[in-house]
Amino acid sequence: MYDLQKANVWKRISAAFLDVILLFIATLGFALLLTSVLGFDGYMAQKDALDAQYMEEYGLDPTLTQEELDAFTDMEKESYQAAVDAANEAIRNDPELSRLLGMILSLAMVIVIFSILLSYLIFEFLVPLLFKNGQTLGKKIFGVAVMRVDGVRLTPFLLFARTVLGKYTIGTMVPVFAVVLMLFGKMSFLGVLIVGGLTLLQAILFFGSRNHTPIHDKLAQTVAVDMASQMIFDSPEALLEYKKRLHAEQAETRER
Repeated sequence: MYDLQKANVWKRISAAFLDVILLFIATLGFALLLTSVLGFDGYMAQKDALDAQYMEEYGLDPTLTQEELDAFTDMEKESYQAAVDAANEAIRNDPELSRLLGMILSLAMVIVIFSILLSYLIFEFLVPLLFKNGQTLGKKIFGVAVMRVDGVRLTPFLLFARTVLGKYTIGTMVPVFAVVLMLFGKMSFLGVLIVGGLTLLQAILFFGSRNHTPIHDKLAQTVAVDMASQMIFDSPEALLEYKKRLHAEQAETRER
């Protein structure tokens, strides 16, 4: 049997860091494009206009600083707080604002989902298909390859599953959804628990497992190896043929 030539941990980390930078840049570009196409800024402008209308109606000053508020008398503070509470109540009961907020949240999720998905499909699926051996741009630069744990080259289907199910869905979108929902006040402790739990699980799997296997490699049954020294077989049949030949050579050596 051949030896597994595991990739150096720091090479893998460096490759991952470079890939994350490229993914971030691509995601930002796609997000800006989708923001324009879907008219996200228009909905935000409508919401801001309604907010400003309520501020004016209830005599609230959006530029008021904390220092200025502290300078109010107790009676003025009480009156201003009553106006704030009344404005917030009116905003909560405004159906148009509720519609706009729902639209903004929905569009934000669509923009996030598809911006990240497009970036992953390009840099984590199409590029590795081009380079072969599961190599992203970062892995190509640092000499790291990805193969099945049995030493066979990744098929397009397995690479797609590793990218979309492992990296995109579980490794990225689950924590991203949690963060977005926390920002919109839809999730608090549960979101922190999800993000923290996945981060801890990734750290345990990567630094605690024998092959430094993150979630996406665990799911796809793949492993990162050193490209220069690792034998990667095109098919299970090619691997079996190699084992037979190796066994025959070893048997011939023993007979001598």
